[in-house]
Amino acid sequence: MKFSKVLGLTLVLVAMLIVAGCVAPVAPVSAPAPAEDAAAPAESAEKTYEDLIVGFSQIGAESEWRTAETGSIKSTAEELGVELKFSDAQQKQENQIKAIRSFIAQGVDVIGVAPVVASGWETVFQEAKDAGIPVVLVDREADVADDLYATFIGSDFVWEGERACDIMANFLEEKGNVVELQGTVGASAATDRMTGFAACLEEKYPEMAIIATQSGDFTRSKGKEVMEAFLKTHGEDIQGVYAHNDDMAIGAIQAIEEYGLKPGEDVILVSIDGVKGAFEAMADGKLNASCECNPLLGPQFFDAALTLANGGEVAKWIVSDESDYTMDMVTDEVLESRKY
Repeated sequence: MKFSKVLGLTLVLVAMLIVAGCVAPVAPVSAPAPAEDAAAPAESAEKTYEDLIVGFSQIGAESEWRTAETGSIKSTAEELGVELKFSDAQQKQENQIKAIRSFIAQGVDVIGVAPVVASGWETVFQEAKDAGIPVVLVDREADVADDLYATFIGSDFVWEGERACDIMANFLEEKGNVVELQGTVGASAATDRMTGFAACLEEKYPEMAIIATQSGDFTRSKGKEVMEAFLKTHGEDIQGVYAHNDDMAIGAIQAIEEYGLKPGEDVILVSIDGVKGAFEAMADGKLNASCECNPLLGPQFFDAALTLANGGEVAKWIVSDESDYTMDMVTDEVLESRKY
Protein backbone atom coordinates (compact mmCIF):
# COMPACT_ATOMS: atom_id res chain seq x y z
CA MET A 1 0.00 0.00 0.00
CA LYS A 2 2.74 2.35 0.92
CA PHE A 3 4.53 1.40 -2.28
CA SER A 4 1.35 2.18 -4.33
CA LYS A 5 1.08 5.75 -2.90
CA VAL A 6 4.70 6.44 -3.77
CA LEU A 7 4.18 5.10 -7.27
CA GLY A 8 1.05 7.24 -7.79
CA LEU A 9 2.79 10.44 -6.68
CA THR A 10 5.66 9.62 -8.97
CA LEU A 11 3.35 9.19 -11.99
CA VAL A 12 1.56 12.53 -11.28
CA LEU A 13 4.92 14.31 -11.01
CA VAL A 14 6.09 12.82 -14.32
CA ALA A 15 2.85 13.86 -16.05
CA MET A 16 3.22 17.45 -14.80
CA LEU A 17 6.77 17.60 -16.11
CA ILE A 18 5.63 16.29 -19.55
CA VAL A 19 2.86 18.95 -19.80
CA ALA A 20 5.26 21.68 -18.73
CA GLY A 21 7.71 20.64 -21.41
CA CYS A 22 5.15 20.42 -24.24
CA VAL A 23 3.26 23.74 -23.76
CA ALA A 24 5.13 26.68 -25.16
CA PRO A 25 5.05 29.87 -23.13
CA VAL A 26 2.65 32.56 -24.37
CA ALA A 27 4.52 35.37 -26.03
CA PRO A 28 3.69 38.86 -24.75
CA VAL A 29 1.42 40.97 -27.04
CA SER A 30 3.51 43.50 -28.82
CA ALA A 31 2.55 47.19 -28.54
CA PRO A 32 1.14 49.02 -31.62
CA ALA A 33 3.70 50.46 -33.97
CA PRO A 34 4.53 54.11 -33.45
CA ALA A 35 2.21 56.46 -35.35
CA GLU A 36 5.09 58.24 -37.03
CA ASP A 37 4.60 56.35 -40.32
CA ALA A 38 0.78 56.34 -40.21
CA ALA A 39 -1.02 58.09 -43.07
CA ALA A 40 -1.74 61.76 -42.44
CA PRO A 41 -5.44 62.75 -42.14
CA ALA A 42 -7.01 63.45 -45.55
CA GLU A 43 -7.42 67.13 -46.36
CA SER A 44 -11.02 68.44 -46.63
CA ALA A 45 -12.48 68.30 -50.17
CA GLU A 46 -14.89 71.16 -49.39
CA LYS A 47 -14.66 74.06 -51.80
CA THR A 48 -14.52 77.63 -50.60
CA TYR A 49 -15.52 80.76 -52.49
CA GLU A 50 -11.85 81.27 -53.39
CA ASP A 51 -11.66 78.04 -55.43
CA LEU A 52 -15.21 78.15 -56.82
CA ILE A 53 -15.53 78.60 -60.61
CA VAL A 54 -18.91 79.78 -61.88
CA GLY A 55 -20.21 80.47 -65.38
CA PHE A 56 -23.06 82.98 -65.75
CA SER A 57 -25.05 83.62 -68.93
CA GLN A 58 -26.85 86.96 -68.78
CA ILE A 59 -29.65 87.95 -71.16
CA GLY A 60 -28.22 91.36 -72.01
CA ALA A 61 -28.56 94.93 -70.77
CA GLU A 62 -32.06 95.81 -71.93
CA SER A 63 -33.09 97.72 -68.79
CA GLU A 64 -31.91 99.42 -65.60
CA TRP A 65 -33.08 96.34 -63.72
CA ARG A 66 -30.93 93.98 -65.81
CA THR A 67 -27.91 96.25 -65.43
CA ALA A 68 -28.41 96.22 -61.64
CA GLU A 69 -28.58 92.42 -61.60
CA THR A 70 -25.38 92.14 -63.65
CA GLY A 71 -23.68 94.55 -61.27
CA SER A 72 -24.79 92.48 -58.27
CA ILE A 73 -23.48 89.23 -59.81
CA LYS A 74 -20.10 90.73 -60.75
CA SER A 75 -19.51 92.71 -57.56
CA THR A 76 -20.48 89.81 -55.29
CA ALA A 77 -18.11 87.46 -57.16
CA GLU A 78 -15.30 89.95 -56.72
CA GLU A 79 -16.02 90.45 -53.01
CA LEU A 80 -16.11 86.69 -52.34
CA GLY A 81 -13.09 85.82 -54.50
CA VAL A 82 -15.12 83.61 -56.89
CA GLU A 83 -13.73 83.08 -60.40
CA LEU A 84 -16.62 84.27 -62.60
CA LYS A 85 -16.90 83.53 -66.31
CA PHE A 86 -19.53 86.01 -67.54
CA SER A 87 -21.30 86.07 -70.91
CA ASP A 88 -23.70 88.72 -72.29
CA ALA A 89 -26.10 87.09 -74.77
CA GLN A 90 -27.40 90.35 -76.23
CA GLN A 91 -31.02 89.14 -76.01
CA LYS A 92 -30.38 85.98 -78.09
CA GLN A 93 -31.07 82.44 -76.87
CA GLU A 94 -28.54 80.93 -79.27
CA ASN A 95 -25.82 83.01 -77.64
CA GLN A 96 -26.84 81.75 -74.20
CA ILE A 97 -26.74 78.13 -75.39
CA LYS A 98 -23.25 78.67 -76.84
CA ALA A 99 -22.11 80.21 -73.57
CA ILE A 100 -23.45 77.29 -71.51
CA ARG A 101 -21.66 74.78 -73.76
CA SER A 102 -18.46 76.80 -73.36
CA PHE A 103 -18.86 76.72 -69.55
CA ILE A 104 -19.32 72.93 -69.70
CA ALA A 105 -16.16 72.55 -71.81
CA GLN A 106 -14.22 74.66 -69.30
CA GLY A 107 -15.38 72.47 -66.41
CA VAL A 108 -16.94 75.13 -64.21
CA ASP A 109 -18.46 74.06 -60.87
CA VAL A 110 -21.88 75.68 -61.36
CA ILE A 111 -23.71 77.39 -64.24
CA GLY A 112 -26.09 80.31 -63.69
CA VAL A 113 -28.43 81.49 -66.42
CA ALA A 114 -31.18 84.09 -66.75
CA PRO A 115 -33.13 82.52 -69.66
CA VAL A 116 -34.24 85.04 -72.30
CA VAL A 117 -37.24 82.80 -73.09
CA ALA A 118 -38.78 79.88 -71.22
CA SER A 119 -38.63 77.14 -73.89
CA GLY A 120 -35.84 75.39 -75.78
CA TRP A 121 -33.42 74.53 -72.95
CA GLU A 122 -33.82 70.76 -72.54
CA THR A 123 -30.84 69.65 -74.66
CA VAL A 124 -28.20 72.00 -73.28
CA PHE A 125 -29.39 71.58 -69.66
CA GLN A 126 -29.17 67.80 -70.14
CA GLU A 127 -25.58 68.25 -71.38
CA ALA A 128 -24.77 70.16 -68.19
CA LYS A 129 -26.42 67.47 -66.08
CA ASP A 130 -24.46 64.73 -67.88
CA ALA A 131 -21.27 66.67 -67.09
CA GLY A 132 -22.24 66.80 -63.41
CA ILE A 133 -22.62 70.61 -63.39
CA PRO A 134 -25.65 72.04 -61.53
CA VAL A 135 -27.68 74.70 -63.37
CA VAL A 136 -29.17 77.60 -61.39
CA LEU A 137 -31.99 79.64 -62.98
CA VAL A 138 -31.74 83.30 -62.01
CA ASP A 139 -34.75 85.66 -62.08
CA ARG A 140 -36.48 83.80 -64.93
CA GLU A 141 -37.78 80.24 -65.10
CA ALA A 142 -37.34 77.68 -67.89
CA ASP A 143 -39.94 75.24 -69.15
CA VAL A 144 -37.94 72.07 -68.43
CA ALA A 145 -38.22 69.02 -66.16
CA ASP A 146 -37.35 69.66 -62.50
CA ASP A 147 -34.32 67.34 -62.64
CA LEU A 148 -32.60 69.52 -65.27
CA TYR A 149 -31.96 72.44 -62.90
CA ALA A 150 -30.99 72.70 -59.25
CA THR A 151 -32.94 75.76 -58.16
CA PHE A 152 -34.71 78.92 -59.32
CA ILE A 153 -33.76 82.17 -57.57
CA GLY A 154 -36.24 84.98 -58.12
CA SER A 155 -39.69 86.43 -57.74
CA ASP A 156 -43.23 85.12 -57.97
CA PHE A 157 -44.17 86.80 -61.26
CA VAL A 158 -47.84 85.81 -61.08
CA TRP A 159 -48.08 87.42 -57.65
CA GLU A 160 -46.39 90.57 -59.01
CA GLY A 161 -49.15 90.81 -61.64
CA GLU A 162 -51.81 90.39 -58.95
CA ARG A 163 -50.21 93.08 -56.80
CA ALA A 164 -50.08 95.49 -59.76
CA CYS A 165 -53.75 94.75 -60.48
CA ASP A 166 -54.88 95.60 -56.93
CA ILE A 167 -52.86 98.83 -56.94
CA MET A 168 -54.27 99.85 -60.33
CA ALA A 169 -57.82 99.11 -59.12
CA ASN A 170 -57.24 101.26 -56.05
CA PHE A 171 -56.09 104.25 -58.15
CA LEU A 172 -58.95 103.82 -60.66
CA GLU A 173 -61.54 103.18 -57.94
CA GLU A 174 -62.18 99.77 -59.54
CA LYS A 175 -63.44 101.16 -62.85
CA GLY A 176 -61.76 101.92 -66.21
CA ASN A 177 -59.90 100.82 -69.34
CA VAL A 178 -56.32 99.60 -69.12
CA VAL A 179 -53.70 99.02 -71.81
CA GLU A 180 -50.91 96.54 -71.18
CA LEU A 181 -47.25 96.77 -72.20
CA GLN A 182 -46.01 93.19 -72.18
CA GLY A 183 -42.41 92.08 -71.75
CA THR A 184 -40.54 89.87 -74.21
CA VAL A 185 -42.87 87.30 -75.77
CA GLY A 186 -42.13 83.86 -74.35
CA ALA A 187 -40.26 85.16 -71.28
CA SER A 188 -41.60 83.67 -68.04
CA ALA A 189 -41.70 87.12 -66.40
CA ALA A 190 -43.93 88.46 -69.18
CA THR A 191 -46.19 85.41 -69.32
CA ASP A 192 -46.72 85.20 -65.55
CA ARG A 193 -47.17 88.96 -65.00
CA MET A 194 -49.83 88.97 -67.70
CA THR A 195 -51.53 85.91 -66.17
CA GLY A 196 -51.58 87.33 -62.64
CA PHE A 197 -52.99 90.72 -63.69
CA ALA A 198 -55.69 89.24 -65.95
CA ALA A 199 -56.80 86.66 -63.38
CA CYS A 200 -57.03 89.34 -60.69
CA LEU A 201 -59.18 91.60 -62.91
CA GLU A 202 -61.51 88.76 -63.79
CA GLU A 203 -61.91 87.65 -60.20
CA LYS A 204 -62.18 91.00 -58.38
CA TYR A 205 -62.84 93.95 -60.68
CA PRO A 206 -65.59 93.35 -63.30
CA GLU A 207 -65.80 97.05 -64.24
CA MET A 208 -62.15 97.17 -65.33
CA ALA A 209 -60.93 95.80 -68.67
CA ILE A 210 -57.72 95.39 -70.68
CA ILE A 211 -58.62 97.00 -74.03
CA ALA A 212 -55.21 96.49 -75.72
CA THR A 213 -52.08 94.47 -75.00
CA GLN A 214 -48.80 94.29 -76.93
CA SER A 215 -45.14 93.50 -76.32
CA GLY A 216 -42.70 96.34 -75.70
CA ASP A 217 -39.86 93.80 -75.27
CA PHE A 218 -38.97 95.19 -71.80
CA THR A 219 -37.24 98.20 -73.40
CA ARG A 220 -37.92 101.93 -72.99
CA SER A 221 -37.88 102.66 -76.73
CA LYS A 222 -40.32 99.86 -77.57
CA GLY A 223 -42.55 100.83 -74.65
CA LYS A 224 -42.80 104.38 -76.02
CA GLU A 225 -43.46 103.11 -79.54
CA VAL A 226 -46.27 100.75 -78.45
CA MET A 227 -47.84 103.42 -76.20
CA GLU A 228 -47.90 105.85 -79.12
CA ALA A 229 -49.84 103.25 -81.11
CA PHE A 230 -52.26 102.67 -78.20
CA LEU A 231 -52.93 106.41 -77.91
CA LYS A 232 -53.44 106.75 -81.64
CA THR A 233 -56.11 104.00 -81.54
CA HIS A 234 -57.80 104.58 -78.16
CA GLY A 235 -56.85 108.15 -77.18
CA GLU A 236 -58.51 109.37 -74.00
CA ASP A 237 -60.43 106.10 -73.57
CA ILE A 238 -57.30 104.87 -71.80
CA GLN A 239 -57.48 105.37 -68.04
CA GLY A 240 -54.63 103.10 -66.98
CA VAL A 241 -51.31 101.67 -68.25
CA TYR A 242 -49.96 98.41 -66.84
CA ALA A 243 -46.31 97.89 -67.83
CA HIS A 244 -44.45 94.64 -67.14
CA ASN A 245 -41.36 96.66 -66.24
CA ASP A 246 -40.39 100.21 -65.28
CA ASP A 247 -38.45 100.96 -68.43
CA MET A 248 -41.49 100.44 -70.66
CA ALA A 249 -43.54 102.60 -68.26
CA ILE A 250 -40.97 105.41 -68.56
CA GLY A 251 -41.19 105.11 -72.34
CA ALA A 252 -45.00 105.28 -72.06
CA ILE A 253 -44.74 108.43 -69.91
CA GLN A 254 -42.86 110.15 -72.73
CA ALA A 255 -45.53 109.09 -75.26
CA ILE A 256 -48.37 110.30 -73.02
CA GLU A 257 -46.72 113.69 -72.50
CA GLU A 258 -46.13 114.08 -76.25
CA TYR A 259 -49.81 113.22 -76.82
CA GLY A 260 -50.79 116.11 -74.54
CA LEU A 261 -51.97 114.25 -71.42
CA LYS A 262 -50.53 114.24 -67.91
CA PRO A 263 -49.10 110.85 -66.85
CA GLY A 264 -49.96 110.06 -63.24
CA GLU A 265 -53.10 112.22 -63.40
CA ASP A 266 -54.94 111.83 -66.72
CA VAL A 267 -53.56 108.31 -67.13
CA ILE A 268 -52.65 106.07 -64.18
CA LEU A 269 -49.42 104.10 -64.62
CA VAL A 270 -48.43 101.01 -62.61
CA SER A 271 -45.31 99.02 -63.42
CA ILE A 272 -42.97 96.37 -61.97
CA ASP A 273 -39.32 96.31 -60.91
CA GLY A 274 -38.71 99.33 -58.64
CA VAL A 275 -35.64 100.73 -60.40
CA LYS A 276 -34.31 104.15 -59.47
CA GLY A 277 -35.71 105.70 -62.66
CA ALA A 278 -39.18 104.60 -61.54
CA PHE A 279 -38.66 106.20 -58.13
CA GLU A 280 -37.63 109.43 -59.84
CA ALA A 281 -40.78 109.27 -61.99
CA MET A 282 -42.91 108.70 -58.87
CA ALA A 283 -41.21 111.63 -57.13
CA ASP A 284 -42.12 113.76 -60.19
CA GLY A 285 -45.77 112.59 -59.97
CA LYS A 286 -45.66 110.83 -63.37
CA LEU A 287 -45.68 107.17 -62.27
CA ASN A 288 -48.29 106.10 -59.72
CA ALA A 289 -46.73 102.89 -58.42
CA SER A 290 -44.07 100.25 -58.94
CA CYS A 291 -44.05 96.72 -57.53
CA GLU A 292 -40.51 95.85 -56.53
CA CYS A 293 -38.73 92.91 -58.16
CA ASN A 294 -35.35 92.71 -56.47
CA PRO A 295 -32.43 92.34 -58.93
CA LEU A 296 -29.67 92.23 -56.30
CA LEU A 297 -29.46 88.44 -56.42
CA GLY A 298 -25.67 88.05 -56.33
CA PRO A 299 -25.37 87.04 -52.65
CA GLN A 300 -28.19 84.46 -52.88
CA PHE A 301 -26.81 83.09 -56.15
CA PHE A 302 -23.26 82.48 -54.94
CA ASP A 303 -24.46 81.10 -51.60
CA ALA A 304 -26.49 78.48 -53.52
CA ALA A 305 -23.63 77.86 -55.97
CA LEU A 306 -21.17 77.06 -53.18
CA THR A 307 -23.63 74.70 -51.49
CA LEU A 308 -24.28 72.86 -54.77
CA ALA A 309 -20.58 72.67 -55.65
CA ASN A 310 -20.01 70.87 -52.36
CA GLY A 311 -22.80 68.38 -53.05
CA GLY A 312 -25.33 70.03 -50.77
CA GLU A 313 -29.03 70.65 -51.39
CA VAL A 314 -30.88 73.95 -51.74
CA ALA A 315 -34.57 74.82 -51.96
CA LYS A 316 -36.08 74.34 -55.42
CA TRP A 317 -37.28 77.95 -55.31
CA ILE A 318 -35.37 80.65 -53.44
CA VAL A 319 -37.71 83.66 -53.25
CA SER A 320 -36.35 87.20 -53.02
CA ASP A 321 -37.70 89.83 -50.57
CA GLU A 322 -39.80 92.57 -52.21
CA SER A 323 -42.18 95.49 -51.49
CA ASP A 324 -44.65 97.75 -53.31
CA TYR A 325 -44.17 101.52 -53.63
CA THR A 326 -46.71 104.22 -54.52
CA MET A 327 -45.85 107.82 -55.37
CA ASP A 328 -46.84 109.11 -51.92
CA MET A 329 -44.20 106.86 -50.31
CA VAL A 330 -41.25 108.30 -52.25
CA THR A 331 -39.47 110.82 -50.06
CA ASP A 332 -36.01 112.29 -50.70
CA GLU A 333 -34.61 109.82 -48.17
CA VAL A 334 -36.21 106.83 -49.95
CA LEU A 335 -34.99 108.08 -53.33
CA GLU A 336 -31.42 108.52 -52.11
CA SER A 337 -31.40 105.05 -50.55
CA ARG A 338 -32.20 103.19 -53.78
CA LYS A 339 -29.22 101.15 -54.94
CA TYR A 340 -30.49 100.50 -58.47
